[in-house]
Amino acid sequence: MDENQLTPKQPTQLDDAVEKVVSNSEETIGEATKVVEPIEETVKETVAEPVKEEQTSASKKEKKKKMRTYQQRQDRNGYLFMAPWILGFVIFTLYPFIMTIILSFSAVSSTAWGYKREFIGVKNYINAFVGNQEFLPALLGYLRMIIPYTFIVVVLSFIIAYLLNKINVGKGILRTIYFLPVIIMSGPVMQQLLTAQGKADAASAAATAAKTTTNAYSNIFIMQIIESYSRPLANGLAGIFDQLSVILWFTGIPIVLFINGLQKINPSIYEAAKIDSANAWQIMWKITIPMLKGVGLIITVFTVIQLGMFDSINPMYKLIEEKTGDLSAGLGFAATYAWIYSVIALLIIGIIFLLFKDRTPKDIKARKKQEKKLKKLDKYQKRRLKAQKRHQAKEAKLYGK
Repeated sequence: MDENQLTPKQPTQLDDAVEKVVSNSEETIGEATKVVEPIEETVKETVAEPVKEEQTSASKKEKKKKMRTYQQRQDRNGYLFMAPWILGFVIFTLYPFIMTIILSFSAVSSTAWGYKREFIGVKNYINAFVGNQEFLPALLGYLRMIIPYTFIVVVLSFIIAYLLNKINVGKGILRTIYFLPVIIMSGPVMQQLLTAQGKADAASAAATAAKTTTNAYSNIFIMQIIESYSRPLANGLAGIFDQLSVILWFTGIPIVLFINGLQKINPSIYEAAKIDSANAWQIMWKITIPMLKGVGLIITVFTVIQLGMFDSINPMYKLIEEKTGDLSAGLGFAATYAWIYSVIALLIIGIIFLLFKDRTPKDIKARKKQEKKLKKLDKYQKRRLKAQKRHQAKEAKLYGK
């Protein structure tokens, strides 16, 4: 055949084979690239991740250093701001506190060269309770004073604050009137009033017997009932009524604190209780008083401390002042009396904390007990499993697997 008879555009078998090989190679290359591309991406990510982590850790460290330096500057400024108070506390409070402890175990006497201190152990404490006729009566007088006075001040403060919170007309004037005694009490006027009241009470007590204390209130029917039931209780109530004007002087700050606590209670709680058909008495005992428990704790502790600071009504404070002024041999006894008085005051405050402590319901207590039992059982089972594993390991070492 001639070459001219062949059609140039007609494909031959060789060309078809070449095209198939080329197409197959392109497909394999495309598949290979599809496989290689995710591998490359994962390699890049794995290489980039530690770099990113290093960068983030370095930036976090720099931020922490900046925060530490900022926090250190803030702490330094705070300590510098508090430095005068800390210095005053160390000099005027901590040092006398430590010296009072030392003096309570010493016999102190005044000499021409100053004070002479001799360590005698607990003799001052023994003499306070056994060999002294002034300390125990003063201590009992303090306890007889602090318990009813604190109760009356707290209850009266709550009642007055509750009424003042309900009043809408003249509220500011009445609050100012009830807070005025606090302003006067801070000066010498209150001290003179309490001193005059104490002298009057001492004169009346020396002139009359204990029975005549209830004569001024013997016409009151309730007082007659109380006197027929218990004469000491009637005498105590009569004494409280005699000094009721003095007691009212201590209700200024507690009234303000109670009003603040009452105003913080959400009114929607009262509305919900009224919708549930609760009366005023139930709202008082179920909502108002429980929500004022924290404020009542603060007020009670404040009242105990405040009442103990006036020597006209606190015989212990007066006795400590007298012994402190006795420079010949009274400093050791004064320090001893002060420490015993402080411990008793702290015990009273501890009892107050227990009274105002939130009590958990019985179902919650039972659930907590059950949880404790389950935890104990889990611990016991874990110990038992550990002991079994140890025993198995020992047997495997001895006898082989």
